[in-house]
Amino acid sequence: MEQSASYLSFRDVSYRVAGRSILERLTLDVELGETLVLLGRSGSGKTTALRLINRLLEPTAGTIFLDGRDTRTVDAIELRRGIGYVIQEFGLLPHWTVEQNVALVPRLLGWPVAQQKQKAQELLEQVGLSGEMGGRHPHELSGGQRQRVAVARALAAGARLLLFDEPFGALDPVTRHEMQQQFLELRRRYEVASVFVTHDLMEALTIGTKIAVLDRGKLEALVTPDEFFRVETPTARAFLETLPRGMRGG
Repeated sequence: MEQSASYLSFRDVSYRVAGRSILERLTLDVELGETLVLLGRSGSGKTTALRLINRLLEPTAGTIFLDGRDTRTVDAIELRRGIGYVIQEFGLLPHWTVEQNVALVPRLLGWPVAQQKQKAQELLEQVGLSGEMGGRHPHELSGGQRQRVAVARALAAGARLLLFDEPFGALDPVTRHEMQQQFLELRRRYEVASVFVTHDLMEALTIGTKIAVLDRGKLEALVTPDEFFRVETPTARAFLETLPRGMRGG
């Protein structure tokens, strides 16, 4: 199968379990600096698609390319160390300090301790946390602070691809907005490719450069945020109905 020049590509990717189709012939591309939002109802295949990228699951058919390489040809541990992954539950190690959590992947990669500490402090400041936070433990932080630590950890090893699985869903509306704006600033600063799972249309419109609408494992639409308001597919229209009436026309 011919590969794509895009940084991340799905080519006719399917995933089946016990004969049941979870994803069906999904083809997508993400460039550096872009954010692809996977939008759909529960059970549409969003998180499955995300997990296929870092080989927590393996495609039943089709191919995923990352930076020109078939991901199946890359050692799974090596692949995951080069991809930042941020989930709703934060995924922080409770008995490690914030600084140790941020420096997890650099530590695994054998970076010198001084370099690990310097990188962790630099990233904590860039996600809006003061340097003294590095000595605290996750239980001493608010939900928004823990999520900032999780984002810093995802960036720590210089990953060019970040995966987000409904990362801000448990946060209060104000903190959620702050994290979305922080994400946009980090994307601009680092020029990373990112794939972002959400079922919140306002979030998709805020952070996505492209929105892939999934329905029962199939790609129903692939559009820019501006184009979304003109999409006539059933799932897209259902999501538009969740917006205040005055916003539905774009």
